[in-house]
Amino acid sequence: MLGVAPETPAATEWSLNPGDSIERKKLHAQYGGRTQGGIGPSAKTPNVLIFTDPIAGEKHGYYDGWMPDGLFHYSGEGQYGDQRMLSGNASILNHRTEGRALRVFQGARGSVVYLGQFQVSGWYEADAPETGGGPLRKVIVFRLQPIDTPPQEPGTKVGRLLRSQSDVVARIDVEQHETERSFVEPSREPYEAERREAKLVLQFSDYMRSKGHHICRHRILPPGETRPLLTDLYVEDLELLVEAKGSVTRENLRMAIGQLADYSRFVTPASRAVLLPSEPRADLASLLATQGCAAIWPERKSFKCTSPGLLP
Repeated sequence: MLGVAPETPAATEWSLNPGDSIERKKLHAQYGGRTQGGIGPSAKTPNVLIFTDPIAGEKHGYYDGWMPDGLFHYSGEGQYGDQRMLSGNASILNHRTEGRALRVFQGARGSVVYLGQFQVSGWYEADAPETGGGPLRKVIVFRLQPIDTPPQEPGTKVGRLLRSQSDVVARIDVEQHETERSFVEPSREPYEAERREAKLVLQFSDYMRSKGHHICRHRILPPGETRPLLTDLYVEDLELLVEAKGSVTRENLRMAIGQLADYSRFVTPASRAVLLPSEPRADLASLLATQGCAAIWPERKSFKCTSPGLLP
């Protein structure tokens, strides 16, 4: 019975230089590897071909590209669920022990540009949504060290942020409309509750400033992380850390408690509070109190708080 002969190893010498363009079909015809997808280990030549499209990827929370550490960060494969160190991901991790060169190309279809030969210098995990705007999951990000090309300046949103912020915690303006979501799910439109949160934050900020208080936010870059944490509001002279939620539900308050606990590892406030659109019911106010948090909500042209004396 006749069958299709598998790819057989061949001593095809690599002929591309960094900056060269080539049609992807021609590339695979010469060097083997998968004709689709981002990672193509070859059975024909000792190469792993990987393809990156930074503009398209950034819309989905993938920030492939040069980072301030001088390495090229590359997101692994797997569109649904947590990514695992299997298949193409394993071929990148093990390329040296398997005697394969790691070749990086910019572009995914049609004409692609050869960026150079790299080697794995490590990897870490980050959050990104599933393909099609699904739930957040764990993705693998490889740190790739260049071999035959010099490092370049960061070009992605995350890369530029990491380059500009040297400290773990930086103060930013309340009006600077960065959100944690914008770094993880940049293509998703804000939910109605998120728009209510933003409006509530500005309303409370204006009120506190009218009382003579100084307001800011914090952008936090935990060591080893590439996605920042962003507080909603901080009253500097009161050392009051505030997290806003657009509706008064148990789920939202539980989330706010966790966020305040996370931020407090870096900001160390004197007081913590959850900013809400209306007064929480008794059991939810009690939940906040047991976790050392107050509730704040608007009432007429002022604001009320479950902690007496916390607000002017």
